[in-house]
Amino acid sequence: MGKLSAIRPTLLDVARALDPNGNIATVAEILQEYNEILDDIPWMEGNLPTGHQITIRTSKPTPTFRLLNEGVVPAKATTGQVTEACAILENRNEIDKDVANLNGNTKAFRFSQDKAMIEGFSDQLADTLIYGDSSVNEARFNGLATRYFSLGTTYPEASTYMIDAGGTGSDNTSIWLVGWGDNTISGIYPKGSKAGLDYQDLGLQDVLTNATTGAKMRAYASWMQWKCGLAVMDRRYVIRICNIDVSALKTASDTSDSSANILKYMSMALDTIPAGGSVKRAFYMNNVCRQMLRAKLMAKSNFALTLDNIVGPAGIGRQQLAFFGVPVRRVDSILSTEARISTATT
Repeated sequence: MGKLSAIRPTLLDVARALDPNGNIATVAEILQEYNEILDDIPWMEGNLPTGHQITIRTSKPTPTFRLLNEGVVPAKATTGQVTEACAILENRNEIDKDVANLNGNTKAFRFSQDKAMIEGFSDQLADTLIYGDSSVNEARFNGLATRYFSLGTTYPEASTYMIDAGGTGSDNTSIWLVGWGDNTISGIYPKGSKAGLDYQDLGLQDVLTNATTGAKMRAYASWMQWKCGLAVMDRRYVIRICNIDVSALKTASDTSDSSANILKYMSMALDTIPAGGSVKRAFYMNNVCRQMLRAKLMAKSNFALTLDNIVGPAGIGRQQLAFFGVPVRRVDSILSTEARISTATT
């Protein structure tokens, strides 16, 4: 995990520390197995019961050139406060006792059913990390696309960190470069709560199957909850390459290649994000983008792209694509149907 893991633990690190018997750690491994972004995102406890309040510098004082025997007017930096809210993801599973007992290994059967629900938490979190918008659904937290949404000069706090790849239709996608860190961008959980997915085996319960007749059955029940959010403490550490035309992208490395020069834009992104610091950088893109990068890897001149065999935190071997040493992660939640982003007017 590099330097970052020693500063801010990942979900798996936190889970292992909180649960010595390994139950929560097993859940965390499943989450990371099916969602590569969870390999990288660090988690920290918020300073509020419902999220995290951040103090952001809004201006820097400008020094004054002075002559001898002349004074200087005192100056100071100004700051503002932003509150990042956490959302509550929750689900439960109920399995007929007799169904669970049919195969002779009730515990294994139940966990095989719960596993799919755990993967669902991973998918939902990834969707929200990218596209969550509390103004559309107040139960969600704001994701990256809600913060980096406009080109032009109307919203420089967003457009300064966006690169236009030129797509014009409605079949566009984005590539994200994120510098995770304890002072840059991090996952958060409410003050006093548990990091990651809270999984509880509720055992046998009487479950209502028909509200009209009052019919009940004996069932094994599981309950799952995840309180989570996203804190962007320094906007400079997220770069969005937007308006990548997916139809054109699929011609990459063909004789009639009309794809956007995503290698150039990724290089620009690396030079836009601040250098140095204890951050972990990673690119995130959907499978179409990643496939086209692999196609470009076949060109021997593309020394900047590498493909290495690694072992993930869950002990699962896989190939890792990297650009100038920065991991390129697959996140299927990133759409290939984004409308062209232009200059917002409101």
